[in-house]
Amino acid sequence: GILQHPDGTVLKQLQPPPRGPREQEFYNKVYDSDCCDSILLELREYLPKYFGVWSPPTAPNDMYLKLEDVTRKFNKPCIMDVKIGQKSYDPYASAEKIQQQVSKYPLMEEIGFLVLGMRVYHVSSDSYETQNQHYGRSLTKETVKDGISKFFHNGYCLRKDAIAASIQKIEKILEWFEGQKQLNFYASSLLFVYEGSCQATTMRLGDVTLAEKKGVPKGLLSGGDILEYNNNIHVISSTENGKIEASVSKGLSKFYALHKKAYSKRHHSQLSLKVENLEQDNVWKSSTCITQEHLNGNVIPQLEKVFCHMPAEIKESVNVEVRMIDFAHVFPSNTKDEGYIYGLKNLITVLQNILDN
Repeated sequence: GILQHPDGTVLKQLQPPPRGPREQEFYNKVYDSDCCDSILLELREYLPKYFGVWSPPTAPNDMYLKLEDVTRKFNKPCIMDVKIGQKSYDPYASAEKIQQQVSKYPLMEEIGFLVLGMRVYHVSSDSYETQNQHYGRSLTKETVKDGISKFFHNGYCLRKDAIAASIQKIEKILEWFEGQKQLNFYASSLLFVYEGSCQATTMRLGDVTLAEKKGVPKGLLSGGDILEYNNNIHVISSTENGKIEASVSKGLSKFYALHKKAYSKRHHSQLSLKVENLEQDNVWKSSTCITQEHLNGNVIPQLEKVFCHMPAEIKESVNVEVRMIDFAHVFPSNTKDEGYIYGLKNLITVLQNILDN
């Protein structure tokens, strides 16, 4: 459903009418160069950047929305797609469509959001765990907290830094919704992305001080061992025979979307573009992995400190993105979007509970 353009953007095929033209109209309105509406100008901060409509030279009638690849800057992107709102059908949906949508996830109205999929990088195996939309629909009021927390667990521990940064970004989006009565959003999603590797910061674990990657390229571990952060993760631990280095390579493609798009069934073999194949239940692996035998027993607890016990003051600098996506069902309004607001507040509550517990 999502193609990657050689220039680093992504291409989302325009859906059949009325959904495709409606989404295109939404992007055109928000990103109009003459736009002077402060509400829409602020909204740009929470969307992927829009670069207009694109068609391949070989198929000029095939139209695509050209969008920013939100995952591009990440080394090991962890990605989650969460549909927001109490209704996943718009005000003009037929009775049949309403019944179809409600039956997919009857708890939508009560919970206010639905996990459409996730992909989580596990440091220990240098591999990704993938969950599809059936996983999200299996979550109940009692299990939704544990279901969401799975996205923030890297195989060693919970990434509380990424949770805290995600909450801050959702709160900004919530502020925007509380202050606008122009638009109502249905079947729209939040795309969560955070850095699965620990490349962004360095830490001297002895006194728990942090610095930006560029400022301090290496951090000393207790005992004089070195934990080094480059584009890859390098763990260097002392042994009787010298030093053993285990690295995690950058061999994995980055993803923008997690759920398959039913409207995109055409054959794209004629395009010289890389197609991200988002088949359900696939686990994507790259060529190298850190195994238990590679890691000195003293290093794993230190890695856990790097990932999980960052002081509060650096939470904001954690590499996390939360963007709104999917706008085929956005409509003008003169009231607050209470369904979307309800979903955002409930999601924040769940994330805060994960953080507190």
